[in-house]
Formats: sequence, structure tokens, C-alpha cells
Amino acid sequence: MVGFTEGVPCWAEAMLPDLAAGKRFYGELFGWTFDSGGYARAFHRERSVGALVHKRDGRMPTVWTVYFAAPDLAGTVRRVHAAGGRVVAGPQPAGDGTAALAADPEGAVFGLWHSVGHPGFDRQQQVMSFCWAEVYARDAAVVDPFYAAVFGYGATDLGEGGQLRVWSPAGSAPGPDAAVAGRILIGDSFPPEMPSHFLVYFRVPDCDAAAATVVRLGGRVQLAPTDTPYGRIAVFADDQGADFGVLQDDEDRTPPADDPEATQECDVLADPGPGGGATGGSADRPQGTGEDA
Repeated sequence: MVGFTEGVPCWAEAMLPDLAAGKRFYGELFGWTFDSGGYARAFHRERSVGALVHKRDGRMPTVWTVYFAAPDLAGTVRRVHAAGGRVVAGPQPAGDGTAALAADPEGAVFGLWHSVGHPGFDRQQQVMSFCWAEVYARDAAVVDPFYAAVFGYGATDLGEGGQLRVWSPAGSAPGPDAAVAGRILIGDSFPPEMPSHFLVYFRVPDCDAAAATVVRLGGRVQLAPTDTPYGRIAVFADDQGADFGVLQDDEDRTPPADDPEATQECDVLADPGPGGGATGGSADRPQGTGEDA
């Protein structure tokens, strides 16, 4: 397995009160399969794409958390403190590595992962797997210097007024082509009570079909499918309240005729399944936490 450069998203996990329900939801939505036990790694085409974690304490948020690679975890932790953030949990041994949870100066929580034997995703940037993460922040003057200091990112502002900033790993040429994650400002269109938080995105072949499947499975559409310069996106809450986003790249809209596996992935989302049309679920805003990367 190939390692990840410092500051690159390398893992994502959802902390859920009902692990069995989470397996049903994401198994049907993305076609994932899972390990057994309280820490259930998720697989697509037999390659790891993340994990679902049983939430042992009801006071903890129901949330997806992104982990960033930290080959020098002790050094990264020192930079978090020096830049005005804090360490929420760890560092502590976790399987084939060491994990920590940190919060930026506005309170958005993210994970840090130092790998010993398991670098992270075996599959990413492909349909039914992780493709992007961004922090929703209120004050760019506070948050932007923090991530630059902790991970050494090169930054590129897109759109008007620096509303969206994308980060490129240290040592790479900054720009959208090298971007691995980003920061988006919480504007007037968002609820005033929304806290700063990270949002994890997964790539899908059909954004609208994904929205219909989420609703049928008891989740909620937080942001309806919307075209952007970067693809068609939507934001959902699963049937337990964990928020996540999906991205449909234009090239994924119609699978190649000679790729039966890609066609099957579209069919997973298109299948209405039994009892279609159910709605429900809560809409807790994520603040990010997790266990055992």
C-alpha cells in the first residue's frame, strides 16, 4: 500500500449509535461491505474505503470525521497547539498506527493518522469512495493561517472574495489540479447557529439517484443536487443524523458500455428497492470525532 503525504486526507469514519443500521444504510447506498465488530471497516470492490464506528457515549456527536496523514504526529500535534488549535483526544495507539483528534481555532474537529501498517484508503477518488473534504469556517483570517501552519498547505482562492480556498500539499504547485481539501466560508445563507465543521464527500455516478436513495433509506437531503463548476453535488444526513456530501463528476454520468462494474454501480443507486419513498432521520450538524483510525 502506498503511503500518504503529510496533510493529505487518508481515512474517514462515521461514528454512529446503531452500527447495524449504518451498515444497512451505506451498504445499500454505496454497495459497501463491512468487517464485523464495533469498528467496521468498509470495502468497495474488496478495497477499504473508510469505516463505521459504534458510538459508545451518547453525548458524542453522530458524525463523519476525516483524518489527515501525519507521518510526524508529534510534530503535527505541536504545530496544532502553536497555531491556536487544541488536541481533543490522543495521540493513542489504534490498530496499525497512532491516531489523534484535533480542533482548529473555531472548533472544527479533524483526525490525524500516523501509519505503521495501514496507510489509509485503498480506494479513493473513484465512484463509491472518498473524494473530498472541506472545512466550513466563519473567519478566514483565523482559520487559513492555522491550516497553513499545521500542514504547510499551498492555497488557491476560487470564486469571489475567497469564499472557497483549496489546499495543495506542501511541495506541490498550488492550484485546483493538486488540491486535496479546502475551506469554505459560512455565509448568510447558512443557519446562524451552524458551528464550524468538516464535511466529507464521496463520489457517485449519479447525484440525483443518490438523493432519491438517501430519502428512501430514511435519510434527509440537506442540499439538493446542484451543478457547480466542479461537478454536481448534494449534501445529505444519513438515517442517524451524520452529514456527508456526494460529488458526481461529469465523466461518471454515463458509464462506458464496456465497463460492467461501472454499470453495476449506477444500478445500485437507481434500484428503488422495497418500500421506496421513506423519509426521516435527524440533522445533527457535524463537529467531527471518531475512534481508532
